[in-house]
Amino acid sequence: MNAPVSTNILNTPQALDQVSRAWDQDIVKQLSDYIAIPAKSPMFDPDWEQHGFIDTVVRNAYEWVQAQKVPGLQIEIVRLAGRTPVLFFELAASQGATESQASNPDDKRDSSQTVMFYGHLDKQPEFTGWRADLGPWTPKYLEGKLYGRGGADDGYAIYAAVAAIQALQSQQVAHPRIVGLVETCEESGSYDLLPYIDALKPRLGEVGLVICLDSGAGNYDQLWLTNSLRGMASGVLKVEVLTEGVHSGDASGLVPSSFRILRHVLDRLEDSATGRLLPAQFHCEVPADRLSQAQATANILGDEIYKRFPWAHADCGGASQSMLPTTTDPLQALLNRTWLPTLSVTGVEGMPDLQNAGNVLRPYTAFKLSLRLPPLVDAASAVADLKTLLEDNAPYQAKVTFDHAAGATGWNAPSTAPWFEQALNAASQSCFGAPCGYIGQGGTIPLMNMLSMGFPKAQMMVCGVLGPKSNAHGPNEFLHVPYAKKLTAAVAQVIAAAAYAA
Repeated sequence: MNAPVSTNILNTPQALDQVSRAWDQDIVKQLSDYIAIPAKSPMFDPDWEQHGFIDTVVRNAYEWVQAQKVPGLQIEIVRLAGRTPVLFFELAASQGATESQASNPDDKRDSSQTVMFYGHLDKQPEFTGWRADLGPWTPKYLEGKLYGRGGADDGYAIYAAVAAIQALQSQQVAHPRIVGLVETCEESGSYDLLPYIDALKPRLGEVGLVICLDSGAGNYDQLWLTNSLRGMASGVLKVEVLTEGVHSGDASGLVPSSFRILRHVLDRLEDSATGRLLPAQFHCEVPADRLSQAQATANILGDEIYKRFPWAHADCGGASQSMLPTTTDPLQALLNRTWLPTLSVTGVEGMPDLQNAGNVLRPYTAFKLSLRLPPLVDAASAVADLKTLLEDNAPYQAKVTFDHAAGATGWNAPSTAPWFEQALNAASQSCFGAPCGYIGQGGTIPLMNMLSMGFPKAQMMVCGVLGPKSNAHGPNEFLHVPYAKKLTAAVAQVIAAAAYAA
C-alpha cells in the first residue's frame, strides 16, 4: 500500500538537490543529443517531413519520458494529418489529495483544477557568427552553460517538467492534475497549434495554471515571471524595377534603384532617425500596473538592461568606442523592448555577396520584415494595415508587393491571484534567495494569447532560462544550467502550492 501523501509543502532544498542530480546525470546529456539534431521549424525547413529531424526529437523526448517510469504519467505522440506532431502527457491529481479531502472536509486542497505545461521542440535556423569552437548543432558544455541551438529555446521544457513532477512525487507532496503540450511549430508562429488544442480540449480539462517554459529572465539571480509579450507582423517586402539586371553605368540615373524605392517605402512606416514607428495604430497605451512593475524591474536591473547585449566597438583615434543604445534610461529601455512597436529587417534577397557584386543595377530588392507589436495591438489588423501602407502608391509605379504576411497577437498577463503571487515569491526566495521579479518580453509566444482566451480564469506562469547573453535565435545560444536547476525546483514548489489554490 502506498504511504499517505504528506500535507507539507515541498521541501525545496531536497527538491533542488534531486533536480540538480537529474540535470547533471541525465538531462544535460539528453539536451546535448537534442542540440545535435537540426530540427528546424517548418518555416525554415519546408521538407521537414522528408528530413525527419522533427520526428526524431519528438520520438527521443517521448522515449525518455517513458523510460522515467513516472507513476501514473501517460504520454503519447499526437498527429493530425498534414501537421507537425505534438507530445501530450497527463497525470491525475495525487491520490492522497483526493483521499485526504474525502476524510477531512477542512482540507483546502483543490484537486479539480489542472496545471498545464507548455514547451516546444522545433528550432530556429543556424544563423552566422558562432565562435570558432561552437556551432548550432555541435553541443558544448562549458562552465555551466550548454551551448547550441534550441536547448534553451526551449528543448529543455519537457525534461524540466518531468523532473519537477518527479520531485513532487519523491516527497509524496499533493499536486493537482497535470497535463503537458509540447509542439513543433512554435518558431513558425504555432500555426498548427490551434487544431491540436481543439482536438485535445476535452482532455485538457479546467486549466487553472499554465506553466510556459519558453520565456526569459532579467538575470540569473531570481525567478522571473513574464507579464507581457509583444506580438508580431512579418512578411516579405519586394520592389521590382526591371526584368533582368543591366549595366549600372548604362542605366543608373534613369532606372530608379530598387533599393532606393524600398527605402522610400519604409519611410512611410519608420522614422529612420529615431526608429519610431509612425502609424498610430501600431501603438498602444501601457497599462498602469505594467508601468509600475517595469519601474521596479528597472530598479533591480539598472544599466544591465542594455549592457547585456554584444555591442560592436569602433576604433576612434586609437581609442575603442562602444556602440550606443537608443536610450540609457533603464525604465525607457524596458518599455522600448516590450511595449513599443519596432521594425527589424531579418533577411535580404536580390543582392549578391560582396565577392560577386559587379557593376550591375539589380532588377529587384526584397527585405524580410519583422515588426514587433505592443501586447494589446491586434496582429491581423496590423498585417492588413502594413500591406496597404507599403503597397499603395508605389514610387515610379514600381512593382511593390508585401507577401508571405503573417501575424501573431501579443499577450498581457491576467491579474495575479494572491495565492499565485505568494507562491512565486516563496519559490523564488527558497530557490534563489531573492523575491520574484516581473518583466515583459519583446518576443512572441502565440500560444499564450490563445490560452488566455481559451482559459480566461487560469493563472499564467510564463518563465524560462533565456537570461542575459543567452542569445536565442542568434549565435552562441546557451542554456544556463545552474539557473535551469533552480527554475525546475521553483516550478515544483509552485505546483505544490497550486494544490491549495483558493
